[in-house]
Order: sequence, then structure tokens, then C-alpha cells
Amino acid sequence: MQPRNMSMSGVVDLAAVKAAGEAKAKAEQVRAEAARQGGSAAVSPSALVIDVDEAGFEREVLQRSAEVPVVLDFWAEWCEPCKQLGPLLERLAVEYNGRFLLAKIDVDANQMLMQQFGIQGIPAVFAVVAGQALPLFQGAVPEAQIRETLDQLIQIGEERFGLTGIVVDADADEAAPAAQPAGPYDALLEAALTALDAGDLGGAVQAYKNVLADDPAHPEAKLGLAQAELLQRVQDLDPGVVRKNAADNPADVVAQIAAADLDLVGGHVQDAFGRLVETVRRTAGEDRDAARLRLLELFEVIGADDPRVTAGRQALARVLF
Repeated sequence: MQPRNMSMSGVVDLAAVKAAGEAKAKAEQVRAEAARQGGSAAVSPSALVIDVDEAGFEREVLQRSAEVPVVLDFWAEWCEPCKQLGPLLERLAVEYNGRFLLAKIDVDANQMLMQQFGIQGIPAVFAVVAGQALPLFQGAVPEAQIRETLDQLIQIGEERFGLTGIVVDADADEAAPAAQPAGPYDALLEAALTALDAGDLGGAVQAYKNVLADDPAHPEAKLGLAQAELLQRVQDLDPGVVRKNAADNPADVVAQIAAADLDLVGGHVQDAFGRLVETVRRTAGEDRDAARLRLLELFEVIGADDPRVTAGRQALARVLF
């Protein structure tokens, strides 16, 4: 998907939808195919709000937009206005009862999507209707204005594209059994720890990946994998050589990334974060992305609740935006 560079000032004029005829025909084809396969099942109210990343964008947003308008909430943990707008949008998604789907996108973890949509600041809210991207508003705007925008969005979805929303089963959340782990992971986690104790970092990495293949959000496995991969990266490094290269070549992104890894392993957390934030500040393109992504990986090693990570995210935001 290649979103246009669109103005973000005020509420979008939804009558300016591009290629409406083609998009409507495509949406009708998708709905017809779904009908042939038995139609879309009713969803629970909790399924009206989803987290979306770059890998799932086509499936969760573009394809779903053929049956329901999808509202995109671009946010970040360090963004204070996002903390006000996000819960409001989530409440409205449930209140509107399937007339739109809310997809939340963490810009720290999905920089490519942020760039594709031309976002300069957050919170930023877009919609995708029958595959067409529309800017809605930027910032924490009043609830009355948000409702007006959503009403316009739903109206245009119905009139131009025949989108009637998705069916919601209000009892589904209550009737559903309590979520259970995807599988018994004690053996795999124990295998990872055993491998770490034996110095088999490759074995530990694979054991954690085996858990995450079934349960991508498993917190212990995510943390363990980040730590094992960090140790694997530094195990063959010569600290003296790495630090000399970083000191002699401040513009060398590879050298700065390696030095940041060593900083973190040595317990110099703020030094590692500061080094990579500075590298992001003075680079561009692929070099900037490499430094930013490594910084996000190091955040995972320390954990989101650590105040040093919060400060690091804020520092990263200042140089990015």
C-alpha cells in the first residue's frame, strides 16, 4: 500500500475519496467471496480493538477494510496525548458496535508504516475504507469532533462502498472461556535456561523462538530471547577493539551499535541508550533505521517498566520528531 501524502489539518473531507468506483468493486468482490465461504462470523466487543504491525497490516487492515472502515490510531508509549486519545477511541469502537474497527499501531515498532503515511507527529488518526487511506485528525481533539468524523466515515463507507460493518456478539466475551496458554512451555523455557548455563547461546535462542512461534506475546520468552541474542552478538567481540573503533569513528553506525551492545552487557544502560539516540540523531536512511531498531531491541532487554527505558523512548522521540 502506498498512501498519498495528505494534509492532516482539521477533519478530512471524506468526499475526496480517490478511485471510489474501483475500490467499491473490489470491496464487493471480497464480500462476495466471504459470502461464498459462509460469511463473516460475529466477533466479540473486545475484537473491535486490535494491535497491528507491519507484518499483519495487509491482512488486518487492508483486507478487513473491504467489510468495515478501519480506523488507525498511531501512538507510542511515551506520548502523553496518546494516553488520552487511545482509551477514548477504544470506548467509541465498542459503543459504535461494529460500525468501524480500531487498529492501534505503535510507531516505535512500526516506523515503516509511520513513514508511508507521512506522519510528522502523534497521535495521528487515519482510516482505511475499501483499501483507500484517509487522514482523519492529529492530536487529542474533542470527543464531539471525533464522533462527527466517525459518523462521516461510516456514512461514506455505506454510501460509496456498501460497507455495513461487522456483526458483534455482545455475549461472546462473557461466554468465552478464560484464555489459556497456547501450550505447555515449561520444558522449552527450562531448555533455554539450561543452554544459557552451558554457554550454548544458539540453543537458548532457538528454544525461546520455539515458544514465541506458538505464543508471540509470551513475556518471559520475549525477554529471554532479547537477552540471549544480545549475549550471542557480543560473545566474540574484543571490547578494546570495539571501543577504540567507536571512539575513532563516531559516524560509523556499525561501530556505535557494537559499542552500545557492550555498554549494555557491562551494565552501562544509560550509556548504551544515549549512544544510540545520538547515532539516530546524526544519521539518516538505512543507517538511522539500523541504530533505531537496535535501540528498540535493547529496550526489550531491559523491559518496558524500567524508568531508563521510558527516558530512552522520550529521548528517541525528540530526535525522531
